[in-house]
Amino acid sequence: MTQNHVSGMESSAISVLKRAVELDHSGRSQESLVCYQEGIQLLMDVLKASVKDDSKRGHYREKIKGYMDRAEQIKSHVNQLKEDGKYHEQIRISEDATGYSYESLFKPYISSLLTEVWVEDPYIRHIHQLYNFLRFCEMLLKAPCKVKQIHLLTSQDEQADSGQQTSALSEIKESLSAQGVTLDLQYSSTIHDREIRFNNGWIIKIGRGLDYFKRPKGRFSIGYCDYDLRQCHETSVDIFHTKHTKTL
Repeated sequence: MTQNHVSGMESSAISVLKRAVELDHSGRSQESLVCYQEGIQLLMDVLKASVKDDSKRGHYREKIKGYMDRAEQIKSHVNQLKEDGKYHEQIRISEDATGYSYESLFKPYISSLLTEVWVEDPYIRHIHQLYNFLRFCEMLLKAPCKVKQIHLLTSQDEQADSGQQTSALSEIKESLSAQGVTLDLQYSSTIHDREIRFNNGWIIKIGRGLDYFKRPKGRFSIGYCDYDLRQCHETSVDIFHTKHTKTL
């Protein structure tokens, strides 16, 4: 392994662990735990590559032990809160903030145990909202889980172009089916709350639902394709955990 490669891994580890500490200090426990775990693994890879430098190896071992101890403390704390049914975390997305793609936001709560998802969002109607839901589904397909069923409860567009909503959701359903995923679609005229539930126990409530991204300045503007670079509307995200999985 070249020195440049090792230096690159070291820089990545420092960046991820710095983010872990920031999230830790902000009380975003589950997110910080994921970052600590990723950063520790990167440091361990650097340790393995630094076979000829005893001083560096000692330094890395000390750092790894410190981060592992902190990660274990957070894991125990989170597990106890989950066991007691008291886990609650809030993320505040400020106006024009970036870095909140669906991958970034939901990653800490996705695990190999995840097989079923419920989405309640009254506004999966207009073209950009339908694309948002599609992107959310794509995120689940790419994630390290095996989702087999997605339930969507939304309101029906009563405007003249309601055929667009019906047609788009039908196409998404057919496309998901080809990937081995069933989309269960239901409409409600009284739905108001926005909520996403995973059958591994996580509940994510976003104030604006999936529609928290701002319109890009143009089709060739930065952020048009990569949602981590897309500016957001101000909103809050509340995360809970329950041992009871929702059933329909």
